[in-house]
Amino acid sequence: MKRTPVQKREKKEYHGAAALIRDPYVIIAAILVAASLIAIFAPVGDRDGITNLQFGLDLEGGSWIQLEFQADVVTVQTPVDIYAVAKSMSDTLDCTVKPIDIGKVEVDKKFTEAELKAAAAKAGAVYISSEAGVGSDTADSVKRILESKVNSLGTSDVKVNVLTSINGVAQYVRVELAGVDMQEAQEIVGKQGLFEIRIQTTGEETEHVLYGDSVIAVQTPQKDPATGVWGVGFTLDDTGAKAFQKECIETGATRNPQAHNINMYLDSEVVYSAPLSYELAAQIALHPVNSLSASTGVGEEGKQKAQELEVHLRAGALPVEVEIAGSGSTSAALGDYFKIVCVIAGIAALAAVALTVYLRYRVAAIVLPMVLTNVTEIVILLGIAVFIQQLDLAAIAALIAVLGTGIDQLVIITDEVMHEGRVPSKVLYLKRLKRALVIIMTSAATVIIAMFPLIIMDLSTLKGFAIINILGILIGVLITRPAYGRIVMEILAKR
Repeated sequence: MKRTPVQKREKKEYHGAAALIRDPYVIIAAILVAASLIAIFAPVGDRDGITNLQFGLDLEGGSWIQLEFQADVVTVQTPVDIYAVAKSMSDTLDCTVKPIDIGKVEVDKKFTEAELKAAAAKAGAVYISSEAGVGSDTADSVKRILESKVNSLGTSDVKVNVLTSINGVAQYVRVELAGVDMQEAQEIVGKQGLFEIRIQTTGEETEHVLYGDSVIAVQTPQKDPATGVWGVGFTLDDTGAKAFQKECIETGATRNPQAHNINMYLDSEVVYSAPLSYELAAQIALHPVNSLSASTGVGEEGKQKAQELEVHLRAGALPVEVEIAGSGSTSAALGDYFKIVCVIAGIAALAAVALTVYLRYRVAAIVLPMVLTNVTEIVILLGIAVFIQQLDLAAIAALIAVLGTGIDQLVIITDEVMHEGRVPSKVLYLKRLKRALVIIMTSAATVIIAMFPLIIMDLSTLKGFAIINILGILIGVLITRPAYGRIVMEILAKR
């Protein structure tokens, strides 16, 4: 018997809506839009407003402060033993001097050029120049500490950006705090936050005991129910506790507490000054005591001082002194106004796009897919921004720019694949679509290359603009442009 050959089953061709719901690019775009809408509107935690979007101080209201490092980077002629130079200059200037590069040292205090030149000469080095600022390691440390201090306020809407000169010297750090008023911002980030304990010896003389780096744990501010006095409890490490015991015994604070106040300073300002209690003095005379407390006063002022002290004790002091070089603020009312203006600008941009597309092609069926493709990109971008990016005016400008460049690329696709208002054969259509996508990808690569330096330069406002632009381009090239190509093929095939 002869076997009847099995005929291969022909693959079914789908058209119209049936084809679109099976297209992988359309499916991915739909899934991303759904996920983005969930990310934007799903009720998560304690949020203000109807969305989970994070707004910068331009739209939320808040403050920004630009701090200048009170330090210098000195360049000396090479070859030279830079470690020996740093040690000698440290002894001469009575401050911390550390090598940061070949022929460069960082001086953690401000001095005149003459003083720096003399210190370098005494170290056996030839002074070349000096520049205000710090090295990259110190700048990174400052950024980390400031972020820790600001996070203690309970807000995630914060940007800390180090501004660096062309020579690689960090000169300023800019802090943006959405929803925080200027006075609070200056109290938290406008100071070095150096905590120090000193003991009164004789008269007004005091002797240094320890700095805040000996503090290993901090309690939340508490109010004494009997006296109404606010205070902050903290714990010293063993080295700090032994140093405190040693100084208390040597100065006589354990024998005669009333004659030897314990003074606690925050940035050279007294936040606590009182003698040891007789009970605590007796304990310290026998063994080191790790747990101490600083009282800050009564009422709202005492509470604010206690909260400020807690922040600085938890995060630690900045490695160098800073001064406020500039500041500004945006009121919440003005931020709300900017939000309304941004929404109006977005709607106006979409309307202008729709009108322009209709006037160009005179085909109403093409307008809706183009506008929906643009809206899809914006929704996906906003969904991503919930997790990685604040929305400030620069970011909103980037969204509108993405809308504009997106419609340009959709026009390229439409012009490339249309032939006398109709779609050509499928093979020719796909060939033309591929050519259009190559043009778009080349253009996109150019924009990404142009935007990338704005990200690595860490410029606060321009960085957000660049991130949104690059994400919008990638979403368009990888997902929405190919999806639009399939949609327009099905639309034109019906005509």
